[in-house]
Amino acid sequence: MPILSLNGAEIYYEDSAPEQANLPPEQQKPVMLFAHGLLWGTHLYDKQVEHFKPDYRCIAFDFRGQGKSEITKSGYDMDSLADDAIALLEALQIKKCHFVGLSMGGYVAQRVALKRPDLLQSLILLDTAAEAESPEKKAGYEKLLKAIHWLGVKRISKKVMPIMFGETFLNDKSRKQEYKTWLEHLKRNDKKGAARATIGVIERDEVLSRLPQITLPTLIVVGDEDKPTPYEEAQKMHFAISGSKLAVIKHSGHSTPVEQPEQLNEVISTFLTQVIA
Repeated sequence: MPILSLNGAEIYYEDSAPEQANLPPEQQKPVMLFAHGLLWGTHLYDKQVEHFKPDYRCIAFDFRGQGKSEITKSGYDMDSLADDAIALLEALQIKKCHFVGLSMGGYVAQRVALKRPDLLQSLILLDTAAEAESPEKKAGYEKLLKAIHWLGVKRISKKVMPIMFGETFLNDKSRKQEYKTWLEHLKRNDKKGAARATIGVIERDEVLSRLPQITLPTLIVVGDEDKPTPYEEAQKMHFAISGSKLAVIKHSGHSTPVEQPEQLNEVISTFLTQVIA
């Protein structure tokens, strides 16, 4: 199992082409780094990795406290998680990458872009935001935290699904098995890890005021059924980052890589073609 010790945490990652590291730079594929959302893991991007790996070296990793990474006592604030992502790139000797981040992964991606723009070739922000959590949403997440503490993630997972997925996915009977698969992924979360990661998300500071500093090619994507980070949040980032592109994925909630993988892959592919050109 590929594990790296980074900033006091054992971080799990998956690399579609580790042999690329031994090739001369001019022969190496461009790198895509995938950062998942809260309560998920590398599996969130399975369909993106499958699509892009013929042309890109795809690296996905689990944040501390989630997936197969270590549950540490601290280090769950967004800046510390950004430092973990930077340390991962440095440990793998990745000089440049296209950074893809969804929700929590997007909060982290923005901070990496602000801290170390030299490591990024482009920034791809999925179903995310740049502002601090609103008081209303914070109160809702605090209720979720209490439920996790008293009941565990398994007992409340069905109530979390409508936050993570849009109505189209949830009501599609032909995707019932997919629903069950993702419900099982949620249930596997460790209580302590999930709680600490959630606190990190709801207590994050805003970076919207700093986004004009980002000059990287940037793609911002939002599902038209996304409730946690709706279109208005995507639009704010779009206005703040000069030259950024904004795409809306139809019939998708907060988990576009799962809900509408073909649409998303096409949007990302078009963007990357423009960046490389």
